[in-house]
Amino acid sequence: MNNAFIKQLRVDWNRIDSRSYLKKIPSLQKFTSMEFTGPVTFFTGENGSGKSTLLEAIAVAYGFNPEGGSLNYHFSTYDSHSELYTATKLSKGYKMPKWGVFYRAESYYNVATKEKDYTDLAHPSRGLHSLSHGESFMELMETQFSPNSLYIFDEPEAALSPRKQMSLMAKIYEYSKQGCQFIIATHSPIILAVPGRNIWSFDDGQIRPCRYENTSCYQITHMFMTRRQQMMEILLSEQETEKYEENC
Repeated sequence: MNNAFIKQLRVDWNRIDSRSYLKKIPSLQKFTSMEFTGPVTFFTGENGSGKSTLLEAIAVAYGFNPEGGSLNYHFSTYDSHSELYTATKLSKGYKMPKWGVFYRAESYYNVATKEKDYTDLAHPSRGLHSLSHGESFMELMETQFSPNSLYIFDEPEAALSPRKQMSLMAKIYEYSKQGCQFIIATHSPIILAVPGRNIWSFDDGQIRPCRYENTSCYQITHMFMTRRQQMMEILLSEQETEKYEENC
């Protein structure tokens, strides 16, 4: 039985202007639907492949503030989200989450600033700006994780050291067994290693299921770690060639 809060999404491209840049993103051009069959779903792929765009549309269509925060956050400092959410229809499960958080690395500063506006005597401010970015994020996660909740994260690794990424990976696994649903866009092979996850790759101009070992972030990281000297020689020689060509 699928107990997910978000069970399926469909995109009606007729609601998107034919001139929209969204229709020029290769992975999204033929995409129409996706099912969420497990508690942890990952989107992965190169920069600009469309994963954050789709993740954002899911979050906003569900009711989250475009800049992030919990479901009760409603503010705007700069409207940068696409119109894809207007064409995104979500099929929801039979139960509502007890809590929910949408995290996006690029606007976390705004959420940390607004956090003070959503506090009271019973829920005092965590003073997120007094901590480092990574400490602030982990403090937020420690206080926001709870059973039977929905979490949508866009590149959470941007704030975290490898050790903290491992801590987050363990947290995601722990709470996935407590009725939580996670939908996460990431480049981190550490976070991506959560047991029991479903992975969707946005590479090669399509959105498709992908095994962990076949993701580009795993393969590139593995190649660099196991063939570091060869990779360094190739990368540095390419840079030297570019400098030479620029000076000619």
